[in-house]
Amino acid sequence: MKAILLAAGLGTRLRPITDSIPKCLVPIAGRPLLQIWLEQLFHHGVSDVLINTHHFAESVVEFVEQSEFHDRVTLVHESRLLGTAGTLMANLDFFGGQTGLFLHADNFSEVDITELVHAHMTRPTKCILTMTTFIAEDPRSCGIVEVDSQNVITSFIEKPEHPHGSLANGALYVIEPEEFRDFVDAQDFSLDILPHLIGRMYSFFTTKTHIDIGTSNNLSNAQSFLERHRELL
Repeated sequence: MKAILLAAGLGTRLRPITDSIPKCLVPIAGRPLLQIWLEQLFHHGVSDVLINTHHFAESVVEFVEQSEFHDRVTLVHESRLLGTAGTLMANLDFFGGQTGLFLHADNFSEVDITELVHAHMTRPTKCILTMTTFIAEDPRSCGIVEVDSQNVITSFIEKPEHPHGSLANGALYVIEPEEFRDFVDAQDFSLDILPHLIGRMYSFFTTKTHIDIGTSNNLSNAQSFLERHRELL
């Protein structure tokens, strides 16, 4: 299985840290977040990973070239950010028509990728995407979903002002890439694609730690978690 790992964001909410380093290379307990993701993905049987670059792209290139995974990583530079959906659409052929992983590199996650993939393989047949979901402390900052008795997603609202629940999108997906060919003009995955897939998305709920490190407070939470759980390093 292959994975597309979104890593090109500007990380504006993490300034001044990201004034000199891309968000995907921000260290957590001494290890770049991108390294943590690559180790997880390859440990769980992923064969190849595509990473998009933009902000401080040369730093990401240098990191990958010096890593043990350099021969299994494809770097795609975006001189202009394509958006989360735009990157997927531009690189659908990377999957070779096979089931794949699509995820954001700016999360720190303990999610068991093998369990996630297994959940997708046993999903209701009408579903073309499996979404990792978790309970959000601040639902207004996340995409909030509702599910039916089969864990099929029946409602999705991105960052609702008045959320009706706290079951949140973890931005870690297993997808059937060929089913996304029609979204040629999509730019934002959460706004331009997910609302059109109601009833065709499966929820894989996790109670494991899952943190969006887009803010200084969340980055500190991830640092503290790994410092308490050194066995994960």
